Amino acid sequence: MINQAKALKLIKLYQYVCDSYEIELQYHCQRFTNNSRPDFTDQEVMTIYLFGIYEEQRFKIKQIHKFASDYLLGWFP
Repeated sequence: MINQAKALKLIKLYQYVCDSYEIELQYHCQRFTNNSRPDFTDQEVMTIYLFGIYEEQRFKIKQIHKFASDYLLGWFP
């Protein structure tokens, strides 16, 4: 579980990513998958990635995945 200050940062970051995605990012990025129904959205992927790097100082995908699995499962499916 993450503390309340980090939870608020996560919520703000998610809102920012969602707003940016709707305005512009959806035209410049694409997830490469053959899965037509992913379990989570592109916005959630970007939020977890940015939060892992910026807030948790985890720079490898494996580290971010472990952190998300351990602490963010309640926030994202």
